[in-house]
Amino acid sequence: AEYMGDTSFSGSSKTLKMGTRSDLAFLVVTAFWAFIGIVCPIILQFCMGKSPNKGVVQIMFIMTGASCYLFWLCAFLFQMNPLLGPQLNTGLIRVMQKQWGLDG
Repeated sequence: AEYMGDTSFSGSSKTLKMGTRSDLAFLVVTAFWAFIGIVCPIILQFCMGKSPNKGVVQIMFIMTGASCYLFWLCAFLFQMNPLLGPQLNTGLIRVMQKQWGLDG
């Protein structure tokens, strides 16, 4: 989600702007991994009949969906609100300011 600065007299508060691309990405990927981890094992219940490996295949789908979704969710959330920014030395920052016309 993206944040918009609110310039009011009470101060600079941040309000959540809904309906962004990150919300859409979150919903699409969540739906995909929910399909893999929830719907596919249910479909396999009817497709595999009395196969002795049915339970193993169902658990495989559930564990794959859960672990891949958790990995993706961590990567997605760490990009939205990173703990560390780029580490630049002072000389490089001054060169960037001069090249980009940000001299104050």
